[in-house]
Amino acid sequence: MGSVDEITKFADQKYELVEEYGSNLKILPTNDQVKELQTILRDRNTSRSDFKFYADRLIRLVIEESLNQLPFSKCVITTPTGSYYNGLRYERGNCGVSIVRSGEAMEQGLRDCCRSIRIGKILVESDADTHEARVVYARFPEDIASRKVLLMYPIMSTGNTVIKAVTVLMEHNVLEENIILSNLFSTPFAARTIISAFPQLKILTSELHHVAPNHFGQKYFGTD
Repeated sequence: MGSVDEITKFADQKYELVEEYGSNLKILPTNDQVKELQTILRDRNTSRSDFKFYADRLIRLVIEESLNQLPFSKCVITTPTGSYYNGLRYERGNCGVSIVRSGEAMEQGLRDCCRSIRIGKILVESDADTHEARVVYARFPEDIASRKVLLMYPIMSTGNTVIKAVTVLMEHNVLEENIILSNLFSTPFAARTIISAFPQLKILTSELHHVAPNHFGQKYFGTD
């Protein structure tokens, strides 16, 4: 357990976060391990093999915390010794949706945690001249309107791509409050933009920083 000063500092930071962004923005609890992973991923001298290895570690942490935002139901199970145990189970009806291409880096992390989860995809491209985002391709489970959706996109600089993806999900009758955005790095501007557009959507990120590591997709997939 941390010192009183550390606990007070964390509580103050959490209060400031809620004041500025609302209660639906959540940041992965920061510790030295998380900070090291963020440092490695931002370092231009990190090799591609190391980058992918440490990115997968951070992705797993973010996915695990994102899953904590999903609803659970109480249950009672019987142990091998015949005892009863009061536990919890995920409520049925969850799925993942990755924003291609960088969001696909997070798919395996989700599958590692939820082995049979269904995953859809959205491809959003930006016009070279106007920078306006447009949807090129979207494929979802047929019953996505009745599911909780983990939307996966690791890097957010402006929030435009995510806004377009969320708009498409809502056009498929997904409720705004049923969408959880799983993200690794976001700028404060992107977070504010998304929260302003969709105040009921939940965002889980590992870090808010004015400089986003936009090299992530190229480095992760080896196309840099």
